[in-house]
Amino acid sequence: MQTRSVTYLHCMSFQEIYHQFITGMQQTSWLEYIAVFTGIASVWYSKKENILVYPVGLINTIIYIWLSVKGHLFGEASVNFYYTVMSIYGWILWAKKTEQHQHAINITTSNSKEWMQHLLFFAAFYIALFFALSYIKNSFAPGAIPRADAFASATAYTGMWLMAKKKVESWVWWILTDFASVPLYFVKGFTFTSVYYVVLLIIAIFGLMEWIQRAKFKHQ
Repeated sequence: MQTRSVTYLHCMSFQEIYHQFITGMQQTSWLEYIAVFTGIASVWYSKKENILVYPVGLINTIIYIWLSVKGHLFGEASVNFYYTVMSIYGWILWAKKTEQHQHAINITTSNSKEWMQHLLFFAAFYIALFFALSYIKNSFAPGAIPRADAFASATAYTGMWLMAKKKVESWVWWILTDFASVPLYFVKGFTFTSVYYVVLLIIAIFGLMEWIQRAKFKHQ
């Protein structure tokens, strides 16, 4: 999918990208630094299936609601509000124990029927977000990027839903989210956040591999 953000980066020379990167890093706010470091910690905890993913992640999502609205990334703002709600939901699910003091839910893989549900979930959010963001762009926020923002947001909605259920496939959606978010935040001037998504992309790849192994081990 060719997005405005990716096209914009293709039109820039390496020197222009480097200059924008340095300028952006110099202008990074302390709030963005806090959001980035708590976000990395949260994803690391999720990779390790540690419940701290949720309380640490709440700090990250609340800050990014503010930053996303400020940057006219309204789809991402809605995602972070959704993250906040789902973090509370996921925290409750992950904290549940059986009578034998085992986790009530475990890491599992999805069957073909569940995959269809995931795709429909993504498609519904993408369509709704695209039209909503297009309206916002035409009405009062010309800086909005509907296609890219809707894609990054819809994949994130799907990933967070599946993470709460401890589905291996949540990492596939996180990888798509991170890949789309790198150029999206860079062109909006959130340079450190763009670097943050590169780090998250790397962690997500390793998270996928680790959860695949955990799912196999728990089914033995």
